[in-house]
Amino acid sequence: MGAGREVSISLDGVRDKNVMQLKKLNSVLFPVRYNDKYYSDALASGDFTKLAYYSDICVGAIACRLEKKEGGVVCVYIMTLGVLAPYRGLGIGTKLLNHVLDLCSKQNVPEIYLHVQTNNEDAINFYKKFGFEITETIQNYYTNITPPDCYVVKKFVTQTKK
Repeated sequence: MGAGREVSISLDGVRDKNVMQLKKLNSVLFPVRYNDKYYSDALASGDFTKLAYYSDICVGAIACRLEKKEGGVVCVYIMTLGVLAPYRGLGIGTKLLNHVLDLCSKQNVPEIYLHVQTNNEDAINFYKKFGFEITETIQNYYTNITPPDCYVVKKFVTQTKK
C-alpha cells in the first residue's frame, strides 16, 4: 500500500442473498464443515453476524448465535470469527469483535462466549486482549480435529447506561 492511502474496512449484514460469502469464507478458514443450523442461527442473529470487506473484497466474518439462559437472559455465542490470512493484522478481526461487543453493551447482553481449540494460541491471545478469560476446558469437544479439546472463553459485558 502506498503511504497515506486510506483503505476502507466495512461491515455488512449477512442475508439470504449473500450467505454464500460466509459459506465460502468458512470453507477456507476452518477445518470443519458447518451445517444448515449454523447458517440459520447466523441469519437469525441479525446484526450479530457480519461480513467484513477490505476495499470491497469480502475477507472476514463473525457469526453469532443468540442463546437464552435461565430466567430468559440472552447471551451471545460466537460460532466463528475469522479473517483470511493475507488480511490479518489490519484490524479487521478487531472491528468485527468490537462491533459485536458494542451491540452486546447496547442491547444489555451480559455475557459473550465461544469455544477455542486448546492449541490455537493466536485466537486465545486475541480474545484475551478484549478481556475474555478462559473459564473451563472441555475434553474431546471436537470430533475430527486434533487436539480435540477446547477452552470455553468468556467475557461479561459492561452495560451501557440508559
